[in-house]
Amino acid sequence: MLTIFSIPKPFVGHIDIIQRNAIQSWSKLVPQCDIILMGDEGVAETAHELGIIHNPSIEKNEFGTPLLNSAFNFAQKVAKNDILMYANSDVIFFQDLIEAVQRIDKPSFLLCGRRWDLDVTEEIDFEDGDWAAKLKEKVEKEGERHGLSGKDYFVFPQNVVNMPAFAVGRPGWDDWLIYDVRTRGIPVINATEAITVIHQNHDYSHSKFGENNRVGGPEWKKNTEIAGGPANMMTLRDADWVLGKNGLSRPDFPARILSVLSLCYPWRWLLGVKRKILNPGCW
Repeated sequence: MLTIFSIPKPFVGHIDIIQRNAIQSWSKLVPQCDIILMGDEGVAETAHELGIIHNPSIEKNEFGTPLLNSAFNFAQKVAKNDILMYANSDVIFFQDLIEAVQRIDKPSFLLCGRRWDLDVTEEIDFEDGDWAAKLKEKVEKEGERHGLSGKDYFVFPQNVVNMPAFAVGRPGWDDWLIYDVRTRGIPVINATEAITVIHQNHDYSHSKFGENNRVGGPEWKKNTEIAGGPANMMTLRDADWVLGKNGLSRPDFPARILSVLSLCYPWRWLLGVKRKILNPGCW
């Protein structure tokens, strides 16, 4: 039904724990999903241990960071399913992901949503039949919903995404993807209320350009250049459809107005100026 692909970081320390939690949660989905892990530095060993497809030959930039076009092209080439999902390797999904995707009746779409941020320091016991209920209770008590930039997954049918050579895990590419799909007239669906996604908090010490809550430096600048600048970026605010518990609908006012304005270049240019003011070091 669904092919999930991801580019994990090296499986060391805390990252090892949260990535194992994430990937094992994907393996619990019903019907069972095909899972593809890409990259080296321990990825092959973990994929073999968990019985998951592995692709070691992903292209990288001059800093050794995997490139998203290589991952997306490989996944769409080998996927057995018509629907794919790219997911960051630190996010946990529940069965409501499958239920949400099954309710989409459009031939082409891009589905994504906001995440919940949660501190997780131990491996989850997936043999416990109540693991999902316990984790949801924990996120309700301790979790924090991320802002509109908290997009850690994208679901789409084959041939919807043509991904440029963005560096994974660096800002800009996900906002460009929403922009690209929307301007091609393909529905962008905000599934925040339909899908519970838990992002397990971590630091950014895996990169020498790591900051408090992201990776900056020249890779961020390069991603922005590939996108064509901040005017070619959108967030979940610009989604033109919403998936709720009762199905698909148009956004409520004033979100509907904002989603229409997002197709107007002068409006995006103004938002781009705002981005430059808030993040002066990346342009």
